[in-house]
Amino acid sequence: MSVKNYRDLRVWQSAMDLVVLVYEISEKFPSKEMYGLTSQIRRAGVSVPSNIAEGHTRESTKEYLHHLSIAQASLAEVETQIEIAFRLKYCAQEELDKILSHSTSLGKQLYSLRNALQSRNSQ
Repeated sequence: MSVKNYRDLRVWQSAMDLVVLVYEISEKFPSKEMYGLTSQIRRAGVSVPSNIAEGHTRESTKEYLHHLSIAQASLAEVETQIEIAFRLKYCAQEELDKILSHSTSLGKQLYSLRNALQSRNSQ
């Protein structure tokens, strides 16, 4: 299958699934967190597929790699913030595990894409 645009990338599709999970879980956070943790975790979640998409449309591989690096950092933010939510008892163990499992898989996909681009760029 050829990649015509970023929507064809499995890593982007997986990142979009992460956003849905983040929104579903953060919907249950206390209303007092609307402008705090809820907003923060949602922005970080949305940043992951957004940076994959933006990087894919950039002119150079260097810029693409930079945006993938930002996506990975945003993914780490999501992981940290869901851990915080769990410690504050805003989400259940199953919800934490579900996001962390998805995040681990997505992180591996991002890592693989970055390695492939770096290999291609060094040839």
